[in-house]
Amino acid sequence: MKKIEAVIKPFKLDDVREALSEIGIAGMTAIEVKGFGRQKGHTELYRGAEYVVDFLPKMKLEIVINDDQVDRCIDVITNAARTGKIGDGKIFVTDVIRVVRIRTGERDNDAI
Repeated sequence: MKKIEAVIKPFKLDDVREALSEIGIAGMTAIEVKGFGRQKGHTELYRGAEYVVDFLPKMKLEIVINDDQVDRCIDVITNAARTGKIGDGKIFVTDVIRVVRIRTGERDNDAI
């Protein structure tokens, strides 16, 4: 099993969710986060004063899937989240050692 963590632009969340649903991935966790990479934030004007916004709003998706779904999942997220502009985000893939469904006690692949 693998855990995919994708950091994307907030307005791309629905596109990514719909694209993942089309390939049979129904469960995910979406978290509002703030961060920056090469973008380095931007400058805004508020009540006549200029200030720097270092951390930009992003969405972090967490998805646990079977190993054989990883490449397809990455492709779908990449295509749905891409704008072609800086700040489109990143995808991280890590191993998952164990999953337990709390309600039933199911484990590993049965729990996802």
